[in-house]
Amino acid sequence: MAVWWASLSIAMKVLWGLTLAASLIFIIQSVMTFIGADMDGTGLDGADLDTSGGLDAGADGGDGDLSSGSNLYTFRNLINFILGFGWSAILLQKSIPSTFVLILISVLVGLGLVALVMYIFKLLSKMQQSGNIDVYRQAIGCQGTSYLTIPGERKGEGKVQISINNSVREYNAQTEGETIPTGTPIRVTDVINGSTLLVETIQPEVI
Repeated sequence: MAVWWASLSIAMKVLWGLTLAASLIFIIQSVMTFIGADMDGTGLDGADLDTSGGLDAGADGGDGDLSSGSNLYTFRNLINFILGFGWSAILLQKSIPSTFVLILISVLVGLGLVALVMYIFKLLSKMQQSGNIDVYRQAIGCQGTSYLTIPGERKGEGKVQISINNSVREYNAQTEGETIPTGTPIRVTDVINGSTLLVETIQPEVI
């Protein structure tokens, strides 16, 4: 191993180092993604795939975030590019004598891997949004109270708390009517999107 490493040029040593580092980070990212804790969430990438966010985040009034996978300038995409570029250059160096052609092909492979991962994230994002909407539709007809004031005529969002599936949940909400103050009884009439409900004021039941 020492003899082989010593026989490499400085450029190849750098390439091997970057490629192995990218491969290790890629494996760590993949493992942490599947267990619901993304490495990018530590600030290297701002925000990225959070499989634990999905429906639970929606239930708390937030959004599970898969969208950053479709953002070109992320740490994850940098790793994917280095991974595709590095391994292509290493594996093809003996088959392609021209350095220019080798670099060109390696760059194309790296960009192709980035594009593939971005496409996969886009599909996952659509699937998650669809799942959120299905869950939210169960809220139609449910009653609850406004948790934060809801501006009238859909001029902004507030929050509501409703009982759904025998559990009290908090959701973003809008209304087509007048402003709904905090603590007002409401009924869910529709789903606006995967994170917001449409509600209306109801008269409290008199016992």
